[in-house]
Amino acid sequence: MAIPVIDFSKLNGEERAKTLSEIGNCCEEWGFFQLINHGISEELLERVKKVASECYRVEREPGFKDSKAVQLLNELLEKKSDGRVEDADWEEVFLLSDHNSNDWPSNTPQFKETMKEYRDELKKLAIKVMEVMDENLGLERGYINRAFNAGEDTTDAAFFGTKVSHYPPCPHPDKVNGLRAHTDAGGVILLFQDDEVGGLQILKDRVWVDVQPIKNAIVINTGDQIEVLSNGRYKSVWHRVLVSTHGNRRSIASFYNPSYKATIQPAPGLDQELSEAKKYPKFQFGDYMSVYVDQKFLPKEPRFNAVRAV
Repeated sequence: MAIPVIDFSKLNGEERAKTLSEIGNCCEEWGFFQLINHGISEELLERVKKVASECYRVEREPGFKDSKAVQLLNELLEKKSDGRVEDADWEEVFLLSDHNSNDWPSNTPQFKETMKEYRDELKKLAIKVMEVMDENLGLERGYINRAFNAGEDTTDAAFFGTKVSHYPPCPHPDKVNGLRAHTDAGGVILLFQDDEVGGLQILKDRVWVDVQPIKNAIVINTGDQIEVLSNGRYKSVWHRVLVSTHGNRRSIASFYNPSYKATIQPAPGLDQELSEAKKYPKFQFGDYMSVYVDQKFLPKEPRFNAVRAV
């Protein structure tokens, strides 16, 4: 079983209807799909790989040996315990956003310039993907994007963040999680994953399925807020990252999320569409995130039940 691969360029040709249908099926049945021919140049993607890997080697790798995950694993080994490290991930990670640009890594040549260009292109792709979802759901073009923006004030705009992660080799991969199983809190996630070192898996029909590495593909998955807006028609699915004894997995995940002030609820026309309509509460995304921070690795249903309705 393999994650569906969609040729995004076919939306502009005679196969548009077929491609729209394929993407709709991916959102409903998988919650994940891979895009090829997505419009982001291979030259830019190669530069992103280069600066991300160099940044990790020069600026981030030396500090990983002092991370919580490494310390907890060493404690287990010293005690000769049969247990696992359950409350930390074998992940070296930092966030890039418009709000923290002064804190971006600065000792890797061309890192800032390359990642800014990449983020600009990826944000455009995110909006295109959401417009496809609008069309498939029978919504006005731009509906999801507008729902993610709380108003015209730029301080209430949708959030676009990029998480740069590496999963270094681990001498005892049976004792750690690369990234614990979870669903994503936000909207649309666009992942530029390693094309050589695997490890990402999704839960499909109670079976963990590998997200196969494809060179220069962008992996798309739908988060919890897309599930709510679609009234459960589109799925936010469980996924995780495994580590191994070899290879250093690179993962660059970008999140197009609602503003914290955005009110999220099933879209008009979809709220009663299903025969057994989902009972998602109407809530502010910021309130949902307050619950999510504490319950990230727990089932999403209790999160929806715990969030304060408005």
